[in-house]
This record gives sequence, structure tokens and C-alpha cells, in this order.
Amino acid sequence: MLITVSVRGDADYTRLQDAVDSLAKEGGGPVTIRIKPGVYEEKITIPETAPPILLLGEDRDRTIVTWSDNAHTLGEDGQPLGTFRSGTLNVLAESFTAENVTIRNASGAGTGQAVAAFVDAGRAVFRRVALLGDQDTLYTGKGLQYYNDCYIEGDVDYIFGAATAVFDRCTLHNKRSRGYITAASTLEGTPYGYVFLDCEITSGEGVRDVYLGRPWRPYARVAFIRTIMDGSVAPEGWHNWGQPDRERTSRYEEHASSGPGGDTEKRVDWSRELTSEEAAAYRIIEIFGGWHPEGY
Repeated sequence: MLITVSVRGDADYTRLQDAVDSLAKEGGGPVTIRIKPGVYEEKITIPETAPPILLLGEDRDRTIVTWSDNAHTLGEDGQPLGTFRSGTLNVLAESFTAENVTIRNASGAGTGQAVAAFVDAGRAVFRRVALLGDQDTLYTGKGLQYYNDCYIEGDVDYIFGAATAVFDRCTLHNKRSRGYITAASTLEGTPYGYVFLDCEITSGEGVRDVYLGRPWRPYARVAFIRTIMDGSVAPEGWHNWGQPDRERTSRYEEHASSGPGGDTEKRVDWSRELTSEEAAAYRIIEIFGGWHPEGY
């Protein structure tokens, strides 16, 4: 099934949320929602009852979904939304894919937590998607998540949550000094948390002392494998969030990091360098327990 959306009115719908709401309430076969280039000023929710959806843009630089809620924005009940209700795109369905679009939280720097995408799905795939924000850009709530050739920017904890997520050939862009890329809250006993494969870390001019991660919860797991890191990455690499006991339970790993920020000689002693054999075991199909997102 194919549904089209265009802000210019030359499609089935002019609003993306209207297209989503038109789908069957329970179950149903896969649906492609083709989004024509334009700026869609909407807060989008893909509900739990939605069928498998492919949100397909033509060009991520010209196909933009944007909203500006933050944790302090007042909701309909007159109370602050909080971090978890601030998302521009909120994916609650079991199965979801997005390609060739930009998802932006335009709240701005200094406004606090402001999520661009809250992904709380069973299985989710993002290909050639830009996720733009400042603090808490991407909230990976749960499930298995795959990000391929994506651009993700932010300043503080801009990739955070409990999901098992693979970032494959993605660009991570640090917008401010003394920030944090990841804040994983991996559940105890989960084999994998965040895995970055063949990614690149870039930054704005003069940005320095950015940590690869800090543990939002005690069992945070993050691995950077073959990542090119610019000079914005802090030499020590990892931060304990002021809680030394989490140094014993968190698992922070690197292998073959390169670039000005890739020197691991001064990394904290509670992180570890993977051997070539250990790094080779980080295969997508193994990380996802037999599921491979290709063709998903």
C-alpha cells in the first residue's frame, strides 16, 4: 500500500500525521508513506497499533520534519512535557523504517532536553536520515535499532537510552565543548548496547573535550569499532557521571579508533581496547540475535 504526502497539496495528504492516522487501527500489511520534499512542521506519533511503515522521503536535505518541544514545554494538561514527551518523531510501533528524511527538534541550544526522535519500537531501521538537535537528540527507548549512513548531531547525551542499537557508517557531530555523545542505559544482562561500526566523529569549530559516553544506568554498554575521531574527543574518552561505582559495571570498548581523537593511550583505565578477534565478533546479525535489517 502506498500513501503520499506533500505540503504543496499535490498528494493524498498535506499533513504527515493525517497520513499515519488514516492507517488501520489494528494490524494490516506494510505501508509506504512517500513524503515529497518540503518542511513539515508537525509533531508525529507512530502508534503501537500501526502496521509496518516505511517513511520514505526523496531527499533528506529537502524533506524535513520539525517541531520545537522541550522538557519545559507545557502540555495540554498544563504540566511540563518532560524529556520523554518532547520528541518531534515518536515511534511506538513494533516495526518501522525511515529513509531519506531529516527529523529536527528546533527548540535550540540551552533550552534543555529536546528529543528529535523517540524510538520505542520492537525493530526500527533508519537509513540516510539526519537527526538534528542539541541535548538528547535521539532517545533509543527499547528494542533493536539499526542506523545506516545517518547524520546525528547534538551536544549533551545526544544518543541515549536502553535499546540495542547499531550505528553503521554514521556521522556523529559534536556541537559544543564538554559534551557527551552517548548516555546508555543498557539493561543488566543485555549482550549489546550501542555499537558504532565504521563511523566518523566531527565537530564545530573550536569544540573540545567531548566524551564518547557516560553511563545513564549502571550497566551501560558502548563499543566504537573502526571509528574516525576528530580532535573534539577528550583524551580520556569516557566519563563516570560522578558515580565511581559504575566504572565496575559499565562496559566501554574501542577497537582501531583513528584520527586526532582516536589515540587510546590516555583513555580511562576502566575502558578497554578490543582485540581483533573480539572486534570481529561484533557482526550485525550476532548483535541483533539473528535479525538482519537489510531489506527490512
